[in-house]
Amino acid sequence: MQSSEKPSQPSRRKFIQAGALAASGFFIVPRHVLGGRGFIAPSDKLNLAAVGFGGKGSSDINNSFNNGANNVVALCDVDWGLARVKENFTKHANAKRYKDFREMLDKEGKTIDAVTVSTADHTHAVVAMAAMQRGKHVYVQKPLTHNIYEARMLTEAARKYKVVTQMGNQGSSNPQQKTMVEWFDKGLLGKVSEIQIWTNRPVWPQGIPVPQPAGETPVDLDWDLWLGPAQKVGYTPAYHPFKWRGWWNFGAGALGDIGCHIMDIPFRVLGLGYPTEVETSVGAVFLKDWTPEYNPEGCPPSSRVELKFPASAKNKSDVKLVWSDGGIRPFKPDLLPTGEAYPENGENGMFMIGDKGMIACGMYGDDPILYTKDGQKIVAPAKPKPENGKFWPENGHQILWTEACKAGFNSKEHKALTSSFDFSGPLTESVLMGNLAIRSYMLRTPKADGKGFTYPGRKRLTWDGKNMKITNFDDANQFVSRQYRDGWKLSM
Repeated sequence: MQSSEKPSQPSRRKFIQAGALAASGFFIVPRHVLGGRGFIAPSDKLNLAAVGFGGKGSSDINNSFNNGANNVVALCDVDWGLARVKENFTKHANAKRYKDFREMLDKEGKTIDAVTVSTADHTHAVVAMAAMQRGKHVYVQKPLTHNIYEARMLTEAARKYKVVTQMGNQGSSNPQQKTMVEWFDKGLLGKVSEIQIWTNRPVWPQGIPVPQPAGETPVDLDWDLWLGPAQKVGYTPAYHPFKWRGWWNFGAGALGDIGCHIMDIPFRVLGLGYPTEVETSVGAVFLKDWTPEYNPEGCPPSSRVELKFPASAKNKSDVKLVWSDGGIRPFKPDLLPTGEAYPENGENGMFMIGDKGMIACGMYGDDPILYTKDGQKIVAPAKPKPENGKFWPENGHQILWTEACKAGFNSKEHKALTSSFDFSGPLTESVLMGNLAIRSYMLRTPKADGKGFTYPGRKRLTWDGKNMKITNFDDANQFVSRQYRDGWKLSM
């Protein structure tokens, strides 16, 4: 969404960092001078706004608030009837209230330093872009965007507007991920050539006919604002507040929900880049004998996706990454000892298999175990227990972002973030490659004799990551981006 307001120069935060407001003659006193252990001077607080806080966004804004270490100055959600929205209106009673993020940014832009974006997937990009264009730091829930093109745009915008960014895949701040990086860097896995990832998602309806509008829209919900850039459809509780994930108009399915959590691990450990090939197969639902349901508007009930990555600077081997959802998990690898349990009892997890060993871990990189070919079993150290406020909820993922916002763009705190858009943008693009393949798989053309269909997209697709283009099936490129509804656009 194009902004009419340019980033202020210098920003309010830069005045704070400078230490004085010379024009008024008022000097900000450092907190150590004011004294009192635990005291936080006003100059050390970030002014936060939230867009979407009726679901996961509630923990995003409150973890960023950090028990008063920062200020919540504005709250924006399209549905004021949600329980968590009401709770946060009460908790942050002095925050200004909005339904339209554009109005909030226009009216409160000079006050806000940073914004959490925790809306449905289809509005992540337009909200985050509008905030960044005004020079605001942003924290955006996973998947970073609804499609590949939007992810590339946000990655480039973060550099252009020099803002501090973080995607909400909190497992990336899990200290146990560092252990897996250390194992690989020590050569304990050898060259990794295979990755198996699985999830029990979807845990919402998928593979079903498109829902029909369900009468009156709730009085507290602005349905047009909820739709944002998506194609216009009537309100139904089958979409809002949670089940939108299974529909391409709004969500990114099981891959969008969990892919950025689990695929984050091999990207970090192996230093993966863009994939070069993708292929998929999806499950079908039969309500009539011999006739599978055909619902290309919605995500399938299950899928299997294979991505191929070239050797990286860290890992001197091509990698085959296999994703399975719908509760389908990989068969037991040879290096998993007989009787050993799958991570998370087989619900979500990853096997990363090298020529010297294998790592098994849960969805957020939790509780990794290294099994070596010479029979060793190495268990990662447990996560540190919270002590004196040193360790924070969700691995401190939101709090570390707020501290980096205070330190500023390109600071050591910013560079230390585990999921800034320089990392999470390309990661998201690779995750969403799976959805591009799934949607291509569903394309069909009637046969000349009128008896059945051909499915030209059911093949291995080759990908030019730099130019965001499928090179061997042009019809697939329609899924790199999307057509925005009239009145909405995404530009830098």
